[in-house]
Amino acid sequence: MIGDHYGFVYSIRDRDTGKRYIGKKCFRNTKTLPPLKGQKRKRRTITESDWRDYVGSNGTLKALVEKYGRERFEREILRLCRTASEASYFEAKLQFEFDVLLSDDFHNDQIMVRINRSHLKHLK
Repeated sequence: MIGDHYGFVYSIRDRDTGKRYIGKKCFRNTKTLPPLKGQKRKRRTITESDWRDYVGSNGTLKALVEKYGRERFEREILRLCRTASEASYFEAKLQFEFDVLLSDDFHNDQIMVRINRSHLKHLK
């Protein structure tokens, strides 16, 4: 499923209250390692992220998951994204479409995005 995708935009919903959270997550992490003996360059390695179990960065949501367990929450992948900019764009687009900051039906506390048009030209 991951293929050459960067990550995804998702919604996680509390089955008991119906309250949701919209966020994004990348499939891989890049770690920087110290240079090997005798070398000057730092090394980079790519590892799979915790995307399978990730529930979000929102503190309230994480506390609820810790208190009630992951089984109470369902996650739905809304869109697979090929680049970081694409993931940021669609996360913000959906957050604005659902008025997550104005609705009590969402856990989202902020919308942070900075995207350059040139990074999205492949979507036209």
